[in-house]
Amino acid sequence: MGVTLEVCVDSAAGLAAAVAGGADRIELCAALAVGGLTPSAGLMDMAGRAGVPVMAMIRPSAGDFVWSEAEIAMMEIEIAAARSVGLAGVVLGASLDDGRLDVSVLQRLVAAAGGMDLTLHRCFDLVPDMGEALEEAIVLGFRRVLTSGGEVTVTQGAGRIATLVAQSAGRISIMPGSGVNLGTVARLKGLHVREVHASCLVPAEGPARLAAFGFAPPEMRQTSVAAVRALKAALS
Repeated sequence: MGVTLEVCVDSAAGLAAAVAGGADRIELCAALAVGGLTPSAGLMDMAGRAGVPVMAMIRPSAGDFVWSEAEIAMMEIEIAAARSVGLAGVVLGASLDDGRLDVSVLQRLVAAAGGMDLTLHRCFDLVPDMGEALEEAIVLGFRRVLTSGGEVTVTQGAGRIATLVAQSAGRISIMPGSGVNLGTVARLKGLHVREVHASCLVPAEGPARLAAFGFAPPEMRQTSVAAVRALKAALS
């Protein structure tokens, strides 16, 4: 049995490309350029009819993962929206000022998502003690942790990822993400992970005028059907 491929997307076109390429699961976001934010209601509704399991990112703003009361209330509403259109689960995270997981906020968000699939996102990569945070994630009821091993990319954090896989002992899935591609996937399979997370983005051309007006980023990227298909084949 192959390794599960989760592909993160932030548009209707990206969603269609990931499904066409054979992604096993989708992480649905807005604004992948800043690590992913909560997707729009329209995109969530469309994803609910995509025919593959979809996890909605629940993150109201870019930056750190220390949330105000107003932001927590927003996240509870966004979780309800994801549930209402039949998405499989949600991707959550919350930090204290010192980088440790904010267990009390996560308990609240997990309760709001009761019965849904749960991923702890890369706020985990900022914690001072990953071993402690992993045990907290297990107690909270997360099914998986998305991590680059505390480094910018999975290749840099591969040693820590291996340690986390050993500590998890099958109680929770350690899902490598950040820099997962055809050039790195063989090493990740050697870590005995059950699933990986990738963007499968390629450069896309867009009118320079749009970027000049601030309507588009300087470098545009789009999900590639071919890249998804190739990575899926490498994982099989």
